[in-house]
Amino acid sequence: MTQHLTERDVRGIAEYARIGLPDDEVARMVVDLNAIIDSLKPITEYDLEGVEPTFHPIGGLSNVMREDAEAPSFTQEEALENAPKQQDGSFLIPSILGEGGDR
Repeated sequence: MTQHLTERDVRGIAEYARIGLPDDEVARMVVDLNAIIDSLKPITEYDLEGVEPTFHPIGGLSNVMREDAEAPSFTQEEALENAPKQQDGSFLIPSILGEGGDR
């Protein structure tokens, strides 16, 4: 098996990803990651000369968002009519922080 990644590489990746790895796991991870990289070797054998990289599977999409347009909506009264509690034109919800009660 080819040594693509060293323990130093794996420690750097783990630090970047904020994953704590004990020394015994680093050694196993080096073996596992190198095996994974080796398993991808057949991909390098394809002749890709002249093949353009694909950055999106559908191709030349530039903007898939619709225009932001105003549309009729609920009135404030309609939005609040089924609220169990309301106050000053707003939903009144139970507090999840602090002393409790409604906010």
